[in-house]
Amino acid sequence: MQEPNHPLRIALVGDRSEAVAAHRAIPLALQRSAAALGEAVAPVWIGTEAVETCMLGAFDALWCVPGSPYACMDGVLAAIRHARSAPLPFLGTCAGFQHVLIEHARHVLGIADADHEETAPGAGTLVVTRLRCTLWEARGTVRVLPGTRLHAAVGREALDASYTCNFGPNPALRARLEQGGLRVSALDEAGEVRAVERAEHPFFVATLFQPELAALEGRPLPLVEAFVGAAARARRAGALAR
Repeated sequence: MQEPNHPLRIALVGDRSEAVAAHRAIPLALQRSAAALGEAVAPVWIGTEAVETCMLGAFDALWCVPGSPYACMDGVLAAIRHARSAPLPFLGTCAGFQHVLIEHARHVLGIADADHEETAPGAGTLVVTRLRCTLWEARGTVRVLPGTRLHAAVGREALDASYTCNFGPNPALRARLEQGGLRVSALDEAGEVRAVERAEHPFFVATLFQPELAALEGRPLPLVEAFVGAAARARRAGALAR
């Protein structure tokens, strides 16, 4: 059995760049959240071209980070699929959220041509499309739906959300995407989907907004803390099972 203070290994799947604010914020958010829970954390960056699902079994949780277009969409979708099916505690933010929708459409709903307008504008089924109003370096209020895991994590029904994105879920496909175990957990003021989760999964949450950016401003990180807590529980459960 591992010692209680053995660092939690968190896979950060994405193409790291110091120019991306979220990439600077995420390690800080994880460190702060782990400290608040009395845990230690060891984030490990995995480039999208380097993803091998066999390696992901060595991690306690997986965060699919912002930064699209990714160098390798197939690597991202494989990582998300692994976290969904393992099951492995998962958090996806911004582009991570967008690709959760694509992975769900392709591999759960069987929509083979599901894709992203940014990288495949001519695809048959555009699950992710350009937003009518850009959310690049924007902030807004989101309504968190009661009874969801996201609500349990943040403990409130309204959040001040930060965004850095130009793409989001295709509103025309909402009803179709809510099949197969994916449920909406937050909406913006216009009623557009801004977070989803898998109810049957121990912890699988994805947000179009970027809660990690709060770390750069010293603000609370309740969703990241919940994610780290889920990783700690998963590790303890795995240790007890061995």
